[in-house]
Amino acid sequence: MGALGQDPGPAALMDLTLTEDQALVQRTAREFLTGRAGEDVWKEITGLGWQVLPFEDFGFLEACLLIEEMGRARVVTPHLSTVVCGMVAPSLLDEIREGAVCAYVPFSGALVPWAAEADRLLVAGPSGVVVTDEVSCTPVEVVGPAPTYRVEFTSPTGQPLPASVESIESFGAAATCAEMVGGAQAVLDMTVEYAKTREQFGKPIGTFQAVQHHCANMAMDVLGARFIAYEAIWHLDQGREAATEVSVAKSWVSEAYERVCALAHQVHGAIGFTAEHDLHHYTRHAMSAALSFGDADTHTDRLATLLGI
Repeated sequence: MGALGQDPGPAALMDLTLTEDQALVQRTAREFLTGRAGEDVWKEITGLGWQVLPFEDFGFLEACLLIEEMGRARVVTPHLSTVVCGMVAPSLLDEIREGAVCAYVPFSGALVPWAAEADRLLVAGPSGVVVTDEVSCTPVEVVGPAPTYRVEFTSPTGQPLPASVESIESFGAAATCAEMVGGAQAVLDMTVEYAKTREQFGKPIGTFQAVQHHCANMAMDVLGARFIAYEAIWHLDQGREAATEVSVAKSWVSEAYERVCALAHQVHGAIGFTAEHDLHHYTRHAMSAALSFGDADTHTDRLATLLGI
């Protein structure tokens, strides 16, 4: 994740080392969000200007560092959808700067997170993307943490945007990968800590080889997910063609996060399924995020088409 705002040139290599400024963004976000799970922090976030960070001081990559920390801390806000909409709709930036919430309605319609809370909805259609606020929303109970609605349009038209459906879905899929990486890292951390402290037969369960194997496999999935997610994010941030990288990332990270949660449940046993424990919240998040902006099967199919196979 090298320094941004510079033309990397055709031969530039992706640098996964955080710059000093990027490390500060990540550290500040982690300190602010830790322990805030379940709290409504949207007004605080907009007061800090996080929603306009990728449009003014930094870029999409730094925005994804914030989104990763939100996934890690299990803080649920419309930040991801608002930033993604802003990336393809510069005309909305003044409203976003003032704290407006934006949501995206895919071409398939179906269920839309944050639709009722949104001041503007970007709607994918056969002729491109339009922006509207003329909708009616019916709440729907879903497995994921974000409030979700079935949307019906009260007006058949909207303001056309000079943006493609592919563009907004690429930014959305990449940002979702960052959020999933954060969640997977939190699950790995809590599982390793549990294996160190939970005792069985007079010793920590982390001393047993089977548990060590589970933790090692989780660690490999988290590390691989982070690299592959930020490769896609870096390409988008640099304005490069990223269709292949985004589909590789979304298909891999979606399944890796679910594998990490499944192994965490194996290590935790029954306690991981209780309402008092955080693990089941991450499992629900993994299931819902895997479907956001195209599931693993969708992106695998896209990748096959891009590769001509």
